[in-house]
Amino acid sequence: MKALTHTRPKGFDGLVLTDRHPKPEPGPDEVRIRLKAAGLNHRDLFVLDRHSPDDPPFVIGSDGAGVIDDHGENVPDLNKGEEVIINPGLYWEKQSDAPPDSFEVLGFPNDGTFAEYVTVPAACTAPKPSHLSWEESAALSLAGLTAYRALFTRGGVKENMNVFIPGIGGGVATTLLQFARAAGARVFVSSRSPYKRKEALELGAEMALDSSEDWNEALKGTKMDLVIESVGAATFNRSMDTLRKGGTIVSFGSSTGDELQINLRKFFYGQYNLHGSTMGSHEEFRGMLAFTEKHGIKPVMDSTFPLEQFREAFEKLKRGEQLGKISFTI
Repeated sequence: MKALTHTRPKGFDGLVLTDRHPKPEPGPDEVRIRLKAAGLNHRDLFVLDRHSPDDPPFVIGSDGAGVIDDHGENVPDLNKGEEVIINPGLYWEKQSDAPPDSFEVLGFPNDGTFAEYVTVPAACTAPKPSHLSWEESAALSLAGLTAYRALFTRGGVKENMNVFIPGIGGGVATTLLQFARAAGARVFVSSRSPYKRKEALELGAEMALDSSEDWNEALKGTKMDLVIESVGAATFNRSMDTLRKGGTIVSFGSSTGDELQINLRKFFYGQYNLHGSTMGSHEEFRGMLAFTEKHGIKPVMDSTFPLEQFREAFEKLKRGEQLGKISFTI
């Protein structure tokens, strides 16, 4: 089978499109999926540096959608031929305060979705949403699940809340904007890019702030009930300054650094709430799919590439030029 494999050396230079034999065989509780499309995430960049050159080669990729073509002995025959979307969060069934110790993400260290076939636990599949194309379905899972848990489970979003999303542009951020709007919240965003700010307004944002301006001055006294933070050290304290007293920050990313300093006295006098979040459970995944179908939400798609053009896709993601999701056709 055709597969985008990472081997020596470390980093992007270790990616190569190869023919792997044989096709993977499903275990007792697994299904094998013939993939139609796969979605590219920032995680796919990060794991290239986490994978040691001394470890066996692996197939990269977390998001995908396709058709079940084989199954293990504990999986009913009726699943064969079903069009499915993959939940890349493995071994986390019920919604809980934090994932279990067994939790993993598809695509590292196990083989992922940038290939013609992949095997996954049958529990990690769901029927492909009927209103989405293959490319849209493949782009939804990781971003949609991350956004759903951060916004609803951890953030407790409600109608008429003011929600701030710094760094609009990536797949999770654009999905957060869509989900929060569908929930009846007023959404504020920021970006350095005039193009991304314009597009965010067209997607329903109340206001799109320039990352370089004074956010509180631009907001003219409007305070946020909820901030969903994924940028990290570069924006965290500025984000906290936009919160009303008693407001909540949910953090699920740290693309500009893992460590930061905060004014602790300011934090506790403000009675702020801080919640971490990452991915989500199968239960939340099913809730996310139901929410997207109820509201007819489609992922914001930036571009689609054939898998053979993986270098162009990865370079675009690395430069941060995309608005929304990048998909591969397989």
